[in-house]
Amino acid sequence: MSLSRLIGGFVSRHRGSYVASAAMLAGVATCTVWVPRKIGAMIDGLAAHRLDQHALLIELAQLLALGLVIYVLRVGWRLRLFAAAYQLGVELRTRFYARLSAQGPSFYQQQRTGDLMALATNDIDAIESAAGEAMLAGFDGSLTLIMVLAIMTLGVDWRLALVALLPFPLMAWAFWRISSHIHTASTDSLERFAALNDHVQESLVGVRTLRALGLEQRSAAKFGELAEQAAGASLRAQQWEAAYEPAVGLTLGAAGFLTLGLGSYLIWQGQLTIGDLTSFTMYLGQLIWPMFAAGWVLALIERGRAAWARLQPLMEAPLSVDDHGSLTTLAAGALVLDTVTFRYGGQQQPALDNISLALPAGQTLGLVGPTGAGKSTLLKVLLRQATPQAGSVTWSGAPLADYTLATLRGAISWVPQESFLFSATIAENIALGRPGASRAEIEHAAAMAAIDEDIKRFPAGYDTSVGEKGITLSGGQRQRVAIARALLAASDLLLLDDALSAVDTGTETRILEHLETLRRERPGRSAIIASHRLSAVANADLIVVLRDGRITEQGSHAALLAADGWYASQWKYQQLEASLDAA
Repeated sequence: MSLSRLIGGFVSRHRGSYVASAAMLAGVATCTVWVPRKIGAMIDGLAAHRLDQHALLIELAQLLALGLVIYVLRVGWRLRLFAAAYQLGVELRTRFYARLSAQGPSFYQQQRTGDLMALATNDIDAIESAAGEAMLAGFDGSLTLIMVLAIMTLGVDWRLALVALLPFPLMAWAFWRISSHIHTASTDSLERFAALNDHVQESLVGVRTLRALGLEQRSAAKFGELAEQAAGASLRAQQWEAAYEPAVGLTLGAAGFLTLGLGSYLIWQGQLTIGDLTSFTMYLGQLIWPMFAAGWVLALIERGRAAWARLQPLMEAPLSVDDHGSLTTLAAGALVLDTVTFRYGGQQQPALDNISLALPAGQTLGLVGPTGAGKSTLLKVLLRQATPQAGSVTWSGAPLADYTLATLRGAISWVPQESFLFSATIAENIALGRPGASRAEIEHAAAMAAIDEDIKRFPAGYDTSVGEKGITLSGGQRQRVAIARALLAASDLLLLDDALSAVDTGTETRILEHLETLRRERPGRSAIIASHRLSAVANADLIVVLRDGRITEQGSHAALLAADGWYASQWKYQQLEASLDAA
């Protein structure tokens, strides 16, 4: 879709506001072009002694009334038109946010956060201006130009009009050249701003790392370089936009020179009055606005085109995970993976290789294995953040793809490796999945996650603000708040992706005991615990060992110890390590 089609569709949907604005602009243009004609008639009347004092006052009063009408109409069209244009920004940002929300992790692996933020702000502002200010200036300038030229030609003298228009083709050629440069400069300016935005976002997120490594000066130097590049690109765009003014000035200057020359000759020959030449000169001055409007419109449209060229690919990018399912209800049932194979894009080695396992409803599955074994990838497949290239995954007898994403993810509570908390209170973060939960339910979930006592030690308790990404809490506290959030959601499937790595073994034991209690209270609820710490899965109904994306061992804790494989050796090592730490 081109920018013109985007704006055309928007104008069609809001035609009432645009028609009303156009009508008021037409009134402004009509009143404006009437002023020089009246002034020319007044001058001729005074020169011929046809106007007495009373008639002159009436004429001046009419001019004042015209000025008031123009003022009211200008205020009116601005209110109607810009209110509609701002709505385009709202619609685009809403659509863009909805598109980003529907994309999966693979999409964000290819995009920069700062660039996405720049698109949602700076670029959409440019498109909004093309739909508002450019539409206004284009209509007003075109209407004024047509009316002024018509009156100059038909109402004053066609010969003067013809001579005055001689320099205009050169101005049109200059506008065409300038607009092409503006498009290139605007694209560069938007991209430079996005790069600057991305650097600022990364620096603020990683400010503690920068300080710990002593990289503040290097980061500041990089920021200065990017800021200078962004400023330079913006300046080049503004310089090309400013080139419209000299082109207009030279054109109108040449037109005025030719007009005065021919007009003086016609007055000398008695074929034109001084009042007519005065009116024509004033009309020529009124052409300044249409010419400037043309330059302004071209500049805004080129900036809008450059912005839309950056935004459109992301707005129309296919979803990394299709959401074409139709099932909106999901009853607790067995979760079955049948020869599932998944490979990340561009990699030869599969992250999951021929995985087959079954988890009956109400049971707990433990996933263990060395780093990079495929534990987190398996959870992503269950969440449909990744789509396997081979094999199938069914839940309650239906393929995962048959469920809508909202239904599937509503039935799963997931605690990732890096717990994310929002800039809100602890209570609000815990109740994220159930905004209507009571304080008692929130506190119960916190107690089950072994974070209740820590929260009560804060001066504001559950009303304590955690700061951006939970910066005021420790890593273990963030993990336990995230676990409490998952427990409060009371979903059919609980996924813990190494979510106990930042807590001590005593706290881990308490949380696991509480999870077992909750499982008994709700028999149909299943859980999958991925962990490097084997003690976290020792009580699971089934433990699966993954290595290089393959299942190498599976069974109960006792069976795996008896098999004396990787699991048994790792268990002995971790138990020895724990005993040494305790000593």
